[in-house]
Amino acid sequence: MEVLYGLHPVEEAVRASGRRLDRIVVARERRDPRLEELLRQARQAGLRVSVEPREQLTRLARTDAHQGVLAFVKERQFLTVEDLLASPPRGKHYFFLALDGVEDPHNLGALLRTADGAGVDGVLLPERRSAPVSATVAKTSAGASEHVRIARVTNLVRALEQLKQANVWVVGLDERGTPDYPDYDFNSHCVLVLGREGAGLHDLVKKTCDHLLRIPMAGSVSSLNVSVAGAVVMYEAMRQRRSPVAVAEARPARPRKGLGS
Repeated sequence: MEVLYGLHPVEEAVRASGRRLDRIVVARERRDPRLEELLRQARQAGLRVSVEPREQLTRLARTDAHQGVLAFVKERQFLTVEDLLASPPRGKHYFFLALDGVEDPHNLGALLRTADGAGVDGVLLPERRSAPVSATVAKTSAGASEHVRIARVTNLVRALEQLKQANVWVVGLDERGTPDYPDYDFNSHCVLVLGREGAGLHDLVKKTCDHLLRIPMAGSVSSLNVSVAGAVVMYEAMRQRRSPVAVAEARPARPRKGLGS
């Protein structure tokens, strides 16, 4: 069993399909309308609810940041690349996110939250050199991790090649890349690949990318935090996909052949 803590993550776990909750534990000291509504939804869903002293929740969650509520959930069942491609995209084209070695759970949580908000169709995480989708990730994502479709892959390069075979463009973010991210046309099937904190993309992953984009920097530092950089590009992709005509008129068409083609 996994322990999920925090009011918003537990709320989203109750609402989400696919995650089976075993039971919910609430602190005896907390009583407010939002918690009462959560308990109503939990009981309506047939979930067991127990009341314990706040100190017991702190012991169970191993943190005092539980906000007076936690849930025991069965281990998450991750998807495969085939699963992601089997479901139709939210819009006209697929838009995936792949993370190449993001090991900070707070960065992972922030990226999952943005992915959910930007309409990403699925996230690819490598089995090694990646933060686990833990309670910390769930809380940082404000519960979005319960809704985002996540595939665990043994080999990220192989998974990206598999997406290429399905006509998905592989677009990496690199401070030495070109063009700048607003000049790239996201109106096609594509997967955005983000690299490690501080080190960026691994060489093999970088070589697999069809295009390498950069975020122009006007200050003294050369790059942004990975979760901030990911948010910038994901929302630019969403903006373009919502107004493809305006984007197409803003710049001339160009060939789609890329670095890894």
